[in-house]
Amino acid sequence: MRKLLFTFCTLCLMGTCLAQQKTPNPRPLTMDEYNKALTFKIGDLDKDTYVKFDNAYVLDRYEQRKPYFITGTDGLKKRIDLYKLVARDGMQEIGMMVFYTSETGKKYQCLVPDFTADAKVWDKYFNDIDNINKEEKNFILKLSYVLSKEMAFQQYKVLNNGKDMKEESATYGNDICFPGDEEVTMSNGVRKLIKDVKSGDEIVTVDPATKHSTITKVKGLTVHEAKNYALTQLVLVAAKETQNAAGINIALNAKVLKATPNHPMMTKEGRLKMGDVMVGQQVLCMNEKGQYETFTVLQKSERGEGVQQVYNIIADGGTTLLMNGVMVMQK
Repeated sequence: MRKLLFTFCTLCLMGTCLAQQKTPNPRPLTMDEYNKALTFKIGDLDKDTYVKFDNAYVLDRYEQRKPYFITGTDGLKKRIDLYKLVARDGMQEIGMMVFYTSETGKKYQCLVPDFTADAKVWDKYFNDIDNINKEEKNFILKLSYVLSKEMAFQQYKVLNNGKDMKEESATYGNDICFPGDEEVTMSNGVRKLIKDVKSGDEIVTVDPATKHSTITKVKGLTVHEAKNYALTQLVLVAAKETQNAAGINIALNAKVLKATPNHPMMTKEGRLKMGDVMVGQQVLCMNEKGQYETFTVLQKSERGEGVQQVYNIIADGGTTLLMNGVMVMQK
């Protein structure tokens, strides 16, 4: 799998180049334009690569890319087509239109604003994709994967709703723990909520070097008092890509893990705190077939999620455990 590498050097360079332009191109997308553009339709996604609307806007197929066909662990194939939204006055790019087709042929579309757009436009976009995600499971995950490959600067804006992660007024401390709804892999392969784990339960521990797993007993469960803890969330993916005349086919497997920022985990680069893990780094996970596989960090966010207890397992042996199918280090 091709590594997803996003560097701040690239982002700064792009920002500098744009700042030097007297007339910004792209220019900010307005709310009226955002709402109007969502009514634009493409008749034939296979043939229509440059379509005009009201003699004022154009949908231009992004880099003449063929569509993405993404198949998740459910075996369902989705199609994603990308088009640049261009204002004909000055031929300025003001957004990226996404056409998403489900396996039943149902179509959804959303408009990713350009990074210069007003915060209210971005809020509308976040609300729109969240509504689609409620109806079309894992829509945001698949959208994020494609955007991360094609639009690194836009992706930076999307992460954390454009906020600096450290601006959140959550509790940071020395606790190394997980929210109660994270799932631990037990000795029989079943996952159990960490808040329900008890002394004497048997869990899986993995040797990071050999990837061999063994069983260890739980000695106890540490429960920390309820606070608005800062939580780091990692979205990890394993993707296998092939390309043919029809487009780019992607088999996508994903996992989401949350923990306090100082919880350690083993990456390809070595042991790191979750808060220090970067997009593009690789982590060992268990896939849907029960095999150990390297996943890549696609997204990272950090924020408080309200007052809650957090938990940590004290095990009788081993150095790791599987949380949501992701290998993390024991405390």
